[in-house]
Amino acid sequence: MDAPQPRTPDAIQQLIQGPGEEWTYEMRRQCQEILPGLFLGPLQVSKSLEQLQSYGISHILCIRDAQEAFSVRPRFPDNFKYMTLDVRDNEDQNLISLFPGAKLFIDQARKEGGRALVHCNGGISLSPAFVVMYVMQDIGISWEDALSLVQNRRYCISPNGGFLTQLKEYEAIYKAQNALQSYPQQQRGQTRRKREDDDDAEALREEDAMDRKRAYREEEDDDDAMQT
Repeated sequence: MDAPQPRTPDAIQQLIQGPGEEWTYEMRRQCQEILPGLFLGPLQVSKSLEQLQSYGISHILCIRDAQEAFSVRPRFPDNFKYMTLDVRDNEDQNLISLFPGAKLFIDQARKEGGRALVHCNGGISLSPAFVVMYVMQDIGISWEDALSLVQNRRYCISPNGGFLTQLKEYEAIYKAQNALQSYPQQQRGQTRRKREDDDDAEALREEDAMDRKRAYREEEDDDDAMQT
C-alpha cells in the first residue's frame, strides 16, 4: 500500500489504545481484528471453516516452523488465498528479509476489499511479530506504539527478544524508505540536472586539457623540425 496518510496525534493515540475490550483467557483461541481487514490469531481459528467465513476472511498468511508443517498448513485452499512462510521461532531467525512478501500479500488482500488472517501455531510470537511490523509501517508509528496497538487488541502476544530487536531495526528501515519516497520529485530532477551539468563541465575540462596537450606536442614537433 502507499505511504501512510497523515493522522493527528490524538487520532493515532486513539488507534493505539483500541476498543478497550476486557481480555479473557478464552480470547487467545480466537482471532482479533488489528486494523480494518487485518486479523491476528492462532492455528485453532485457521482450522474452522465456519469461523473463518464468519469473520469474512479471504486471505490467510500461515506462518510456521518447518517442523510444524504437518499441522500448521493451508486447510481450505479452495475457499481462501494462502501464503505460507516457514519461520523458526528463535531469536536468530531473520524476519526482516521475509517481511516484504508478507506485507505484499496483506496489502493485496486489503486493496481487494478482502480480509487477511495472519496466524502461526499459538498466535503469541511469530505471527504477532509480522503484524507489528505491518502496523508500524502502515500507520507510520514507532515499534513500541505498534506493539502496544497489537497488544491492546490481542493481549497475549509476546514476540521473543530477537524479534523485538528486529522490530526496532525495521522502524529505521521503513522510515528511511518513506523519506526517500517523499523526497520532492522536483528536487530529484534538480539534483539530476546538477549532476549532468557537473558531468558536462568535467567533460569540457578534459577536452580542453587534451587540446592543450595536442598543441604542446605540435609545438615540440615544430621545434624539432626547425632544429633539424
